[in-house]
Amino acid sequence: MALLGFLGENVMALLGWVLHPRRIRWRPILFNLRSAGFDALPIVGLLSFLLGIVVAYQGADQLRQYGANIFVADLVGLSMLREFAPLMTAIIIAGRSGSAYAAQIGTMSVTQEIDAMRTIGIAPLEMLVLPKLLALVLALPLLTVFADVSGVLGGMLMARAQLGVGFAEFLDRFSKAVSVTTYLVGIGKAPIFAAIIVMVGCFQGFRTRGGADSVGIHTTRAVVQSIFVVIVADALFSVAFSMLDL
Repeated sequence: MALLGFLGENVMALLGWVLHPRRIRWRPILFNLRSAGFDALPIVGLLSFLLGIVVAYQGADQLRQYGANIFVADLVGLSMLREFAPLMTAIIIAGRSGSAYAAQIGTMSVTQEIDAMRTIGIAPLEMLVLPKLLALVLALPLLTVFADVSGVLGGMLMARAQLGVGFAEFLDRFSKAVSVTTYLVGIGKAPIFAAIIVMVGCFQGFRTRGGADSVGIHTTRAVVQSIFVVIVADALFSVAFSMLDL
């Protein structure tokens, strides 16, 4: 219930920004866009590339037994674009940025900086939460696209090494097997995952009380809870898309 109340407060603050655009704080948004988006490119790209290799490698033996080598493109394309790329990217960002959000706000809460902000008339939500929310909602879909490309590239290299499927053959089959809907399904999950990561991380930061121990406890809770909620949301998306035949 407390998290829902926190979510409602942020929705009202966001409506205030929509009604009064001059209150939008562009500098924190751009800073968070760089720290949560651009700076995360190396780790997201590397892990997605390795995941694409693993998916193609694990499927290679089974496909080879039935002479269905070319269908490795279906396996890599559908699994990476629909599920693995958006989910893995969200988990990486939850561990990387969600923990940072909780630790930053938690430290400010412990040192009474948030109380000082309220005293001088600065709304903590507008300064600390909304810039992170808007930045990550923009950054996570772009990171997911980058993860899609990296994962497919890894699968393509492994398909050539293990199954003898050339790059041209792989891409030709990939374009036939993967529809625009499949691509959009994966991208469409990213903004929801981003909102979950920011809300849970910032909520745990604001709940921090006491000293350094409390900062560590709530930072850990932020990572665990955000990953858990992201996976639950992904499962609900899978059920909904199955019912909608997408």
